[in-house]
Amino acid sequence: MPSPSHQAIHTLASTMEQTIIGQSHVIETLIIALLTNGNVLLEGLPGTAKTRSIKQLSKTLQASMGRVQFTPDLLPSDVTGTEIYQELDGKQILSFQQGPIFNNLVLADEINRAPAKVQAALLEAMEERQVTVAGKTYKLPELFMVLATQNPIEQEGTYPLPEAQMDRFIMKIRVDYPEDDAELQIINLMRGEENVANSAKIEAIDQGVIFSAREEIRKIEVSPVIDQYLVALVMATRDPQRYTDAPLKDWISVGASPRASISLDRCARARAWLQGKNTVDPDDIRAVAHSVLRHRLILTYEALSEQIDPDQVIDEILKNVAV
Repeated sequence: MPSPSHQAIHTLASTMEQTIIGQSHVIETLIIALLTNGNVLLEGLPGTAKTRSIKQLSKTLQASMGRVQFTPDLLPSDVTGTEIYQELDGKQILSFQQGPIFNNLVLADEINRAPAKVQAALLEAMEERQVTVAGKTYKLPELFMVLATQNPIEQEGTYPLPEAQMDRFIMKIRVDYPEDDAELQIINLMRGEENVANSAKIEAIDQGVIFSAREEIRKIEVSPVIDQYLVALVMATRDPQRYTDAPLKDWISVGASPRASISLDRCARARAWLQGKNTVDPDDIRAVAHSVLRHRLILTYEALSEQIDPDQVIDEILKNVAV
């Protein structure tokens, strides 16, 4: 019998699917990232409900949301906060003014539009769940996730994210345009939302459900065979020469780091839990492999010249690595 946490998380997913049409894989990936205490990078063309997905997740969880619109003139203090002088009872004191990073969900909109110094301001928050300003460390909320977005085709005035920062996103989601039927549903949904009286009420979920679910996910069992399969997938990105019959050695310049192995394990266990299973099987690993690995591979010039993308490389790895 499903636990109360399991039922609540599925209610969260179904609630989001009512207002995010044709993007069920995005919703599932966001929930997996939330359950694994990770951060997410969403890449998609304008109008594909990237920001809407994050806002809906915030409303359903009744979580505070901070939004940072990344621009070339943004400063690190605009993200983390800064110390300001204030007069209190006739005395001038230096107090810390919190930035938008001090929220449960932080939307880093068009993260590749800010220079490296501002992008780096997120590194400590994403990894350590804390912010250091003027030598003082401030803890972030217990429920915390950075959700960054970027446009894959608009490169003018952008700053590519460094590999060290890309590695700190547990998953990268590709958001595509919806199909015909979904497009019609989107139009009807927008018409309904124009009338506030007819708009659907959001069924809120208690945040404590997330922490209960995380405890249950920690108990999901992983067999030694599955562990070996997981490691073999990651090692195939680092040593593609062992697969001489596949073109992997000509496609991969730099493979995935140990963070990829950790992320694959966490996401596969979360996915197995969502499916109502007690153990992880190969299908769970394959289901999350693309989202976990696609932003951690550096391809060769030969692969780029042949217009090979990371997803095709991962397809080849899954085809060649046996359980």
